[in-house]
Amino acid sequence: MNFSHRFVIITAIFVTCLITANIVGVKMASLGPFILPAAVVLFPLSYIFGDILTEVYGYRQARKVIWLGFACNLIFVIFAWVGQALPPAPLWEGQEAYESILGYTPRLLVASFCGYLAGEFANSFIMAKMKILTRGRWLWSRTISSTIVGQGLDTAIFVTGAYFGAPFFVPIIILYHWLAKIIIEAVATPFTYAVVNFLKKKEAIDTYDHQTNFNPFLVSD
Repeated sequence: MNFSHRFVIITAIFVTCLITANIVGVKMASLGPFILPAAVVLFPLSYIFGDILTEVYGYRQARKVIWLGFACNLIFVIFAWVGQALPPAPLWEGQEAYESILGYTPRLLVASFCGYLAGEFANSFIMAKMKILTRGRWLWSRTISSTIVGQGLDTAIFVTGAYFGAPFFVPIIILYHWLAKIIIEAVATPFTYAVVNFLKKKEAIDTYDHQTNFNPFLVSD
């Protein structure tokens, strides 16, 4: 099925949010008593656009975009590593800073990729299944429920895998991250409704995944 430029735009925003969040997320910010990654707003945005993709275009298309996001992120990481490995010019003094921001450790990468795939696919699966169960009603219930599960998996896998054993790691950090993402998703509900309604009207589609194969590794059906 061919879609308009709107599908391309939503896909581009999704992938951009994902890659940007992985860069900005290197910084840990102190917000009052809470320690959160600087990308605490960007990560939920990728889930919001994931919700929009599944709600309007269906799980099949969302699955392709999730894997596209994974591939684009992998390309970025590979070339960030290549840039780090190239000998720095004598007059350039930013090598240390470059390595501290873009020098991802294998542990961080594995945690990030595993958390992303588990979270995004769980999010999209729940969105698609709940849409059938609710007969397309109560969009808010689908977006928030899918976020609770998807972001829960993503956050638990990433934070534990990336930071377990670090001096600042305590399990409560996972709860703080998770709750912050859910709150952002809930606050953004009017925006999600507006974009979903606009796309359904302009694209003249409202996909239900009645006959969909939900295997996350099946990208060609």
